[in-house]
Amino acid sequence: MADEEDLETEFSVKVLITGGAGFIGRRTAAALAAGGDTVTILDSFSPQIHGDPTGHDALKAELAQHADVIVGDVRDAALLKELAPGHDAVLHLAAETGTGQSMYDMIRYNDVNVTGTAALLEAVTAAGSKIGKVVVASSRSIYGEGAYHCAQHGIVHPGDRSPAVMDAGSFDPTCPICGEAITVASTSEQAPLTPASVYAVTKLAQEHLVLAVAKAHGFAGYALRYQNVFGAGQSLSNPYTGILSIFSREMLFGRPIEIFEDGLESRDFVHVDDVVKANCAALLPTNGGVHSINVGTGIGISVNTVAAELARLLDYKGEIRISGRYRAGDIRHNIADVRLLQDTLNLECTIDFKTGLEKFVAWAREELIRGSDNGGAYIHSLAELAERGLMKGG
Repeated sequence: MADEEDLETEFSVKVLITGGAGFIGRRTAAALAAGGDTVTILDSFSPQIHGDPTGHDALKAELAQHADVIVGDVRDAALLKELAPGHDAVLHLAAETGTGQSMYDMIRYNDVNVTGTAALLEAVTAAGSKIGKVVVASSRSIYGEGAYHCAQHGIVHPGDRSPAVMDAGSFDPTCPICGEAITVASTSEQAPLTPASVYAVTKLAQEHLVLAVAKAHGFAGYALRYQNVFGAGQSLSNPYTGILSIFSREMLFGRPIEIFEDGLESRDFVHVDDVVKANCAALLPTNGGVHSINVGTGIGISVNTVAAELARLLDYKGEIRISGRYRAGDIRHNIADVRLLQDTLNLECTIDFKTGLEKFVAWAREELIRGSDNGGAYIHSLAELAERGLMKGG
């Protein structure tokens, strides 16, 4: 019978996490290390995501408790080829994120997300590499509007919403066959992939690259289609992503809240701890093959509900205004069909939105109070969109 040291050697893996200093990456790194795996984090420590560089040394020291930390760019092909021989698997999280920003910062989004993924895959398949699995963070955004139910035609997949109709204050998509009203349905992995923003296009490209190369070269590949991930540790300084972070910061600093469209648009909010479980399960040596899998709860939460719950938890008495404005590239609803997550990885996302939100608010309140205001960067980001004609209606 093998002793404990032999068993640890047999089942532990050496994992490279690109973008590992982000809130998903660092939690996954800690979980993997606690399970006996060896972890290397590669991250550029972008100020947009990680805030003032003066605080980066403390973050690196925290990460170094359970991982080797390398400051570098995912597009650095030479660095990646140096790292590949020392690892068994990759969790590829490195990406520029933000629907609105991607619609005008297109070269950077394409370069980091697509070129960076290609550079990683060249390293994975280069001579001397022993990497046998790549797990890539995909996104619910690749579905576009996703699945809906029509009383006459069953499950349908509407195209992009008409700006003229949205300008008139009507935001719900209609049946692409009969034009009648439809209701949101859970979107399965077999749904058409119709990304509506540059960010979404690059996430789909990441997924296609990983899975195509995995099939061709015979290694395991997983594309985990995250829904809206939230939780303690997410960036509170990035004005381009994370409605919970943005609303929390604006409320705590007493600024008015603008809700786009009519506030009835909804998202499937999945807690970061459930996402970490999915990452770790996909990285298990016993889970092979090539798969695309939704990671979410299967429950939609409206933006109006998000704002009301945050205001209650933060005792916010300021203005919450539904403006009717909308951003180019946004979708109306998306709710994950999670049956494949259960069948393939034997997982369910069990942390409900209310419980997760209470924990997030307790953390965010302390972080924002002891930190500094970002000087209205969110308002500036909206002005940028408006200047480029990407903020419409209202």
